[in-house]
Amino acid sequence: MPPSALLRLAHLDIVYPMLFELRNPSAERVTHCGVLEFTADEGIIYMPEWMMKNMKLQERNTVILKNTHVPRATYAKLQPHTKDFLDISDPKSILEISLRSYSCLTTGDTIMIPYNNKKYYIDIVETKPSHAVSIIETDCEVDFAQPLDYKEPEKLLPSASSDKGCTEEDSDYSVSVHDDSATKTARIIPFTGFGRRLDGEPCTPSVEETSSMLKQLEIENETKNCNSKISSTASRRASGKLVFRSNANANASKIQTPPKGSLKGTTQESSKEEEPKFKAFAGKKYSLNN
Repeated sequence: MPPSALLRLAHLDIVYPMLFELRNPSAERVTHCGVLEFTADEGIIYMPEWMMKNMKLQERNTVILKNTHVPRATYAKLQPHTKDFLDISDPKSILEISLRSYSCLTTGDTIMIPYNNKKYYIDIVETKPSHAVSIIETDCEVDFAQPLDYKEPEKLLPSASSDKGCTEEDSDYSVSVHDDSATKTARIIPFTGFGRRLDGEPCTPSVEETSSMLKQLEIENETKNCNSKISSTASRRASGKLVFRSNANANASKIQTPPKGSLKGTTQESSKEEEPKFKAFAGKKYSLNN
């Protein structure tokens, strides 16, 4: 700033450190800054290049400069333009050293931090307790947002080879199950296939048809037997007898009555057999007097 600005400010009741509101009326941009020295030519102020870009100013443009007071910063949220800033070994200490050359921060501004022959641009996303805060001799909590060029890592999708492997395993499993069912059906239905004659004449019906016919006959026979058993049991129940077993009639038919002539012989034989072979005290009697 020119020396005349210092003389005028000295006669005013201002708050130190000196802070100013800088306004570009043509672009309607507003920011806040401090002053480094009063050595510029009359009617001229010198600004950093990055600040001129932020204010959309060109050389010899007119600006409005006004002394102001802003509160001390308690919180600031910063957003780097590139993720290269996060690759710095200790960004916190570098940020503390670089911000010593700044006197205040304004929400929406973009500041530049030089490091290792490289310029890092950082946006001021949020400041507390006001949209413009002083960072001179204050303890401020700083938070970083994701860089502007940051991209979230894509989710790893299952590779095509693994999908193929899974499908192959599934197909093998289905084939094995199908084979097992085929073997079971082959065991259940024997002699499958087609018959051929040497003379070329048409052969008899296939084995499958004959086997199916035999199965039908067996089923019909079983149903007939069941019906006959049910009818026999019904007839017995009608005559007033209780039959607990289905084979009672067969056992009764097997019992044969012996002829009348042989009844006596059988009774005598049975009586002889009933006599015991051993008889106690069955011997002769003797006396001592004789």
